[in-house]
Amino acid sequence: MSTTTLAVAPLTTQDAEALVAAARSAARAADVTVSVTVLDAGGHLLAFLRDDRAVLISGETSTRKAYTALQLNAPTADLVDLVKPDGPFHTLPTALDRPLLFIAGGVPVHRDGRLVGAIGVGGGAPEQDHGFATAAVEALA
Repeated sequence: MSTTTLAVAPLTTQDAEALVAAARSAARAADVTVSVTVLDAGGHLLAFLRDDRAVLISGETSTRKAYTALQLNAPTADLVDLVKPDGPFHTLPTALDRPLLFIAGGVPVHRDGRLVGAIGVGGGAPEQDHGFATAAVEALA
């Protein structure tokens, strides 16, 4: 019996730069200053942008949002309600090497149905950050 393995192209630095550019463009159109982080499927940093006007913490926020979306393979906006006392993710952040961040703005990136990376956007309101990240992923498709 033979098995077939589907090859899926990984997220490249060119893809990551396109994601950053699209998120930045969406944020600028809304007159919002953001930081953007793109990780590959292994959680390695592929691209990062922190606008000079962005607060310093927005860089860490965007990275943690991307990491959370990658680890849980879900938009962080979909996870917010699951983080509550006795909820399924209540103790998860302390169980992993890196703290997770359950605020909208992290979105996984899929190619051919497989997880290839994630983008995180920080600096605007959570709903704005989610919109900027989603717009970037849609632009990449």
